[in-house]
Amino acid sequence: MPRAKFQTLTEQMFYILLCLKDECYGMDILDKVPVMTDNRVNVGSGTLYNLLEQFSDAGFIHETKVDGRRRSYILTDKGKEMLDKEYHRVCAQAMDYRRAFGEEEHK
Repeated sequence: MPRAKFQTLTEQMFYILLCLKDECYGMDILDKVPVMTDNRVNVGSGTLYNLLEQFSDAGFIHETKVDGRRRSYILTDKGKEMLDKEYHRVCAQAMDYRRAFGEEEHK
């Protein structure tokens, strides 16, 4: 059976949505993600614009303005819920890791 779309988020998806807690343009996201992650995560422009379209279609983000080819977006309540759900899922994974190796291993 195929996996439900957006059941979990990739790192790129997570950080794109996180950037959109404040209104910004796609190009802003391309700049913000590497800064937020100390260059650990990068998003290519093709991936970004594909995901922005999918997130918009799913109701996770809302287009706020269009200035020529530049489009501005912001996170919706539904997108915030998805981001919260993913955050709690990742925190639970980290807790499982700490339990498996003991709290002392993580320090």
